[in-house]
Amino acid sequence: MQAHYPDRWEADVVLADGGTAHLRPITPEDADRMRAFHSRLSDESIYFRFFGPHPRLSDREVERFTVVDHVDRVALIATIGEEMTAVVRYDRIGPGEAEVAFLVEDAHQGRGLASVLLEHIGAAARERGLSRFVAEVLPGNRRMIGVFRQAGYTAESTFEDGVVRLTLDLTPTPTSREVMRAREHRAESRSIQRLLTPSSVAVVGASREPDSVGQTVLRHLLAADFTGPVYPVHREARSVAGVRAHRSVEEIDGEVDLAVLAVPAEHVLEVVEQCARKGVHGLVVVSSGFGETGEEGMARQRELVRIARSNGMRVVGPNCLGIANTAADVRLNATLAGRLPPPGRVGFFSQSGALGTALLQWVAERGMGISTFVSAGNRVDVSGNDLLQYWEEDPATEVILLYLESLGNPRKFARLARRISRRKPIVAVKSGGATRGVPEGHAAPALRLPDVVLSSLFEQSGVIRVDDLTQLFDVAQLLAHQPLPQGSRIGVVGNSDALALLAVDACVDAGLDPRDPVDLGARAGAAEFGEALTALLDDPGVDAVVVVYVPPLSQGAEAVAAELARVAGDGRKPVVATYLGRRGMPPELRRTGRDGAPGRGAIPSYPSPEEAVRALAHVARHAAWRRRPSGTVPDTPGIDPEGARALVDAVLHDPADGGDRSDGHTARPVDASALLARYGVTVWPAEPVDSADAAVAAAERLGWPVALKAIAPEAQRAVGGVRLGLGGEESLREAYAALSGQLAGASGLAVQRMTPLPAVHTVVGAVEDPAFGAVVSFGLGDVTAALLGDRAYRLAPLTEVDAADLVRSIRAAPLLFGRHGAAPVRVSALEELLIRVGRLTDEIPELSVLELDPVMAGDWGVAVLGATAVVREPTTPLLDRGPRRLG
Repeated sequence: MQAHYPDRWEADVVLADGGTAHLRPITPEDADRMRAFHSRLSDESIYFRFFGPHPRLSDREVERFTVVDHVDRVALIATIGEEMTAVVRYDRIGPGEAEVAFLVEDAHQGRGLASVLLEHIGAAARERGLSRFVAEVLPGNRRMIGVFRQAGYTAESTFEDGVVRLTLDLTPTPTSREVMRAREHRAESRSIQRLLTPSSVAVVGASREPDSVGQTVLRHLLAADFTGPVYPVHREARSVAGVRAHRSVEEIDGEVDLAVLAVPAEHVLEVVEQCARKGVHGLVVVSSGFGETGEEGMARQRELVRIARSNGMRVVGPNCLGIANTAADVRLNATLAGRLPPPGRVGFFSQSGALGTALLQWVAERGMGISTFVSAGNRVDVSGNDLLQYWEEDPATEVILLYLESLGNPRKFARLARRISRRKPIVAVKSGGATRGVPEGHAAPALRLPDVVLSSLFEQSGVIRVDDLTQLFDVAQLLAHQPLPQGSRIGVVGNSDALALLAVDACVDAGLDPRDPVDLGARAGAAEFGEALTALLDDPGVDAVVVVYVPPLSQGAEAVAAELARVAGDGRKPVVATYLGRRGMPPELRRTGRDGAPGRGAIPSYPSPEEAVRALAHVARHAAWRRRPSGTVPDTPGIDPEGARALVDAVLHDPADGGDRSDGHTARPVDASALLARYGVTVWPAEPVDSADAAVAAAERLGWPVALKAIAPEAQRAVGGVRLGLGGEESLREAYAALSGQLAGASGLAVQRMTPLPAVHTVVGAVEDPAFGAVVSFGLGDVTAALLGDRAYRLAPLTEVDAADLVRSIRAAPLLFGRHGAAPVRVSALEELLIRVGRLTDEIPELSVLELDPVMAGDWGVAVLGATAVVREPTTPLLDRGPRRLG
C-alpha cells in the first residue's frame, strides 16, 4: 500500500513570469498525464533527461514513475489546469543521500518551475532524513546545471565518463534562503505588475442597466481613457455603453490580460473557467456572495481560488472595489469609484471593498495623488504582502498606505516591511476588531496574541501604525511632499500666540523637542512669515517647522501661502501648517500652483496645530528608526542547534511513549534546562528535597544563601510559596517546616542557591504563534507589571538592535537603568539572553511555548532560576518558512 504524503507537500506557487502553478506529489492516477507530458517534450529535452532517444514511455516505466512510497522515492509534479508541466523526483541511494532529476515541458521552460520544484523536493527530502542530493547531467544541459548551481546550496561537481556529477548539501544556508526569497520577490512583484499594467481588459457582466455594477466599471474604464482595448461581455447585448459586446470571454478576438467579473456569485466559477481557457492572466472579482455570506459562499470562494491558481491566474477579491493605475501609459480605473485621485506618489491598498469608494474620495478631496490602488475585499489571493513587493520596485510609488482588517502572513509582512521601510515609508491603519481573529472569508490563521504584539511587529519593522483613517492620510500627505526630519527639534511660528502654545504643548506630549514659539502677531503678512520661516529653516538647531496662520480676516492669505511655499519649496526641512483651518494640500501652499496633484515641497495643512504635530511626530519617529542601524543576528558562541533538534525529536518520537504521536495537537513537555543548555543558557539547578536534613545537605552543596520553594509553578505563585535569603541551617529548617505544612499534598519542595543582591525579577518568554511565527517577550516579574500588561514583544530571531529595543520597550525599563532609586542591572547580559532565546525559538519551530521565570538581573549579570518548555509538531506549513508558496 502506498504511503500517504503530508498535506503541506501541496502548494500553489508564483512563477518567474507572474503566472501560477500547483505543486503536489505524484499519484498512480497521473499515469495518463505522464504519458501526455512525455509526448509533448522535444527530442532535446528527452535526450538530456534519458541520455538518448526515448520517444515514448512503456507501461512499466509509467508505473515506476507514478507509483512511489513518498519516503525513499518521492516525486512532485507541477500542473497548470489539468496538464502536467514539470516533474522532479528523488530516489534514495544510500544513507542520507538520494539521486534527483527533473524535467520541464519545453513550452514552460524559463518560467522558474525547475528552481521552485527543487526547493520543494529538497524540503521533502530533509523531512525524510536526507542531507544530500546527487544528479548526473550531460555537459550540454546547461540549463539544469545552472538550476543546481544557482540554488544557493553548497554544491560540488565532478566530470567522469562524459557526465557531470553534481552533489548538493541540502542544509539551508543564508545564501539559499536569500536566493529563494529573491526569486519569490521577483515572481510576486511581476504577478502584480501584470495585474496593474494590462494591455487589455474584459468586463464580464457589463449589462445595459446604467446603474449596474458591470456597466459602472465599464464606464469608469472608458472615462479614464484606458490605453488598451476594453471588451464588454454580455450573453445577449450586442453593445454596452456604445462598445461592441461579446457573448463570452472566449469569443473575444484579441488577447485578454485582465478580466473584471461583475456577474452573480453563482455564475462566477463558470466565468473563471472560461477565462482559464482563454488564457487570461488576472481576475478582479467585484461580485459579492462569497466567504462573507456563510459556508456555501466560503465553499464557492475556495473553488474560485483553486481554479484560478491552478490555471495561472492571480485574483483580486472577491467582494472588492477593484484596481486602478494612474500612470499616463496605463490610465486604468477598473473600480466602482467614479472619481479617482490624480496621479501621485502614493500606493494604496485597502482590504475593505465597502470603504474603498469613500477612501478614494477622501484622498481626492485632500488634493493628494496616488500611483496605484488595490481593493482586496475578501483577499483570497492577492494581499498586502504582494503589493508591498510590487511597490518596492515601482519607481512611481514613494509612500505606501495600507488599510488592513487582518494579516494573512504577519511574519512575511514584517520581513518585507523591515526592508522596504528603509527606502519607502509604510503607513498602516488596522481595524481593532480584526485582532480578535481573521474575519470570515480570509484565508489566514487567527491571531491568538494580543494587539500589542501587532504594534510591536510594526515598530520592529519600521511601519508607521496610526489609529484611524484621518491619521493615515494626515501622515501620508506629509511623507509624500516633505522630506524626513533629521531630528525631533521643532520650530513653531505663527500669528496666534494661543495656537502656537498649543503646538508647543502637543510637541511635548508627542515626545518632540519644541523651541520657543515665534509669535508674529495677528497683523503679520507675507514678508514677516517668509523672514521667520527662512530663519527657522536656516537654524541648525531646528529639524522641522510648524506654521500657524489663522488671521482675524482672510485678506492677504494667498500672499502668505505663496511666500511660505516659496521658502519651503527647496525641501531642506519638513514644514507643516495650520493654514486657515484647512485640511489637505491647498493649492495656495504648492510652489507651482498647478492643478492636479501637488509636487514635492508642497506644504500639507491641518485643521489644528495638534493634528499637524501628531502627523509630524509619526514621521519623526519613523525617521529616527531609519537612522538606527538595522542590526544583524549575532553569531553567539556555545550554540548547538543539532543537539537541540535531537532533543526535541526524541520527545516528539519517543518509542517508550507509544512511538510517533506528533499529530500536531498534543503539546508535550521537554526538559527546558537541557534545551536551553544547547543554546548556551544555564538554568540554575534546584534540588528536590523531601526532608529538612536533605534541604540542609543541598544547601551545603549549592552554597549559601539559598531559596526554598515549591516545585510546582502554581504552588510557587501561591502566597508564601517561596522563602528567600535563607542564610543558615536554622532558618532553612524553619522554612521547610512552615512550607511543608502549608503546601501539604503539593508536588514537593526544592532548594536553589540565591542570586546576589540587589536583583530585579524579570520574565523572558517565547511562543510559536500560527500567524506570527516565533515571538519573544520580555517584562518584569512583579505583580504590578503583570496587572498592567507591561510586556514587550519582538519577532525572532533578534538582532542586537531588536534585543536592545525589547529591553527598553517596557514602561518599567527605567528601573533597569538605575532610575527612581533602583540599582542598575547589567542590561547587556539581558540582551544576550534574549538573543539566545530568539535563536532557539527561531531555529526550533516545534518549540511551542518557552518561559524563563524567574530571570534575576543585577549589576553582576543574569541568572535563570526556572524554565518550562512545550513542543508540538506543526501540521501546516509554517508561515514564511520553507519553500515558496502562496499562503
